[in-house]
Amino acid sequence: MDNAQHPSHYTPARIHPTAIIEPGARIGEHTTIGAYAYIGAQVTLGEHNHVHHHATVEGKVTLGTHNHVYPYALIGGKTHDLKYRGGTPGLLIGNHNEFREYTTVHPATDDGNFTRIGNHNHLLAYSHIAHDCQLGDHIVMSGHNALAGHVHVHDHAVIAWGAGVHQYCRIGTHAMASACSKNVKDIPPYMIAEGNPARVRAINKVGLERNGLPPETIERVKKLFRILYLGKLNHTQAVEKIAATPELATTPEAQTLLGFCHDTRRGIA
Repeated sequence: MDNAQHPSHYTPARIHPTAIIEPGARIGEHTTIGAYAYIGAQVTLGEHNHVHHHATVEGKVTLGTHNHVYPYALIGGKTHDLKYRGGTPGLLIGNHNEFREYTTVHPATDDGNFTRIGNHNHLLAYSHIAHDCQLGDHIVMSGHNALAGHVHVHDHAVIAWGAGVHQYCRIGTHAMASACSKNVKDIPPYMIAEGNPARVRAINKVGLERNGLPPETIERVKKLFRILYLGKLNHTQAVEKIAATPELATTPEAQTLLGFCHDTRRGIA
């Protein structure tokens, strides 16, 4: 529904009287907006969202349902990209996400484009997502870390404390960028990268177990790791060997890994 300053059927417990909601903002049912929060004119908030006190949501931003925006987070602020030439690029956010204190998430740079964030993601304090990033589901950013422009993060990935990810890099499904790592190449699915610059060191065994992958799947991931990183093959040769190994090539894990390697733009860590 279109939001007036304080719709009559909302109570101060839902929208605090000190909150600023610009005319044109759309606020869904059962959404709570705390003290001194700011909601811009182009914002659409779905149902059951909670924008905590002193949080800001502005720009062409759409949030789905059951998201939490914590104090001092800025969702939708203008891109840092110096190539920005005006217009209304946007930011699309799904459901059940948490944006903790001082998190910043920017819309795209070019008019008509969008930064996208999926569902069930946890972005801890001081996390930064730059313009045109694409995030999947069930991602954890552990705080004080940053994704540069156009980074893609796949489902169930973890960006640990203090990690930085170079523009156009990709973090594969169930992969992890370790704490304080400098990531300038793609991290393949299921792997852990650490260091400066980051190098793949092992499989993300703990992450795989926590996400319920069975032991036989983890064993196949170990075999993929050994071929890709522990042999005397370069990455191209290793990918060819995986594709030519009958007991591995057709498994979901190998198909995910092979597809990821095929699509790399910055190379594989």
